[in-house]
Amino acid sequence: MTDWNQCYTEGNTPWNKGKPSPPLAQYLERNPVKGRVFAPGCGAGHDVALVASLGAEVIGLDISPLAIDLAKQSHPHLPESTWLLGDLFALPTEFTGTFDAVVEHTCFCAIPPLMRTAYRDAVHSLLKPGGLLIGVWFIDPEHDEGYEGPPHALPVPELDALFGEHFDVVEDYVPDVAFDGRLNRERVRVLRKR
Repeated sequence: MTDWNQCYTEGNTPWNKGKPSPPLAQYLERNPVKGRVFAPGCGAGHDVALVASLGAEVIGLDISPLAIDLAKQSHPHLPESTWLLGDLFALPTEFTGTFDAVVEHTCFCAIPPLMRTAYRDAVHSLLKPGGLLIGVWFIDPEHDEGYEGPPHALPVPELDALFGEHFDVVEDYVPDVAFDGRLNRERVRVLRKR
């Protein structure tokens, strides 16, 4: 695994664009999320702040203490309980089945591909029956030859195979908005827990 705290220490955080993911913002503008929402790998918390502005109760999780500190500094209007320092793969048992939605933006592409099944299982355990996994998936990071990631690519057939057994597809499209350099390289796919 990458030393995410070291990335923040060095200012090596190209994923932090200073604002929410444009495809996520566009989706949530049309489909506001309500209830209790979880955001894994929240970083500086811009997606979390967007979800909170819609009236949802949101928890942003990150494994990096410096990321959580930055999120708190960047969004001082949000309550302390919004932010959780922790590991997606070692969540408190009281979180099981208590979330209406999980918002995915940059967490999945940051973990090693061998941990993808564990990611799916963690997210599945967080959601209530019928809960939504709202994802902006980095399908094609367009790496140089020999690049090992992160971010790690997620071909659509792998996305299908990973979530197909436990989730139904609610929406699926290539967004027409993106951060610079990401247009046509991401996919919005919203999944409902069976």
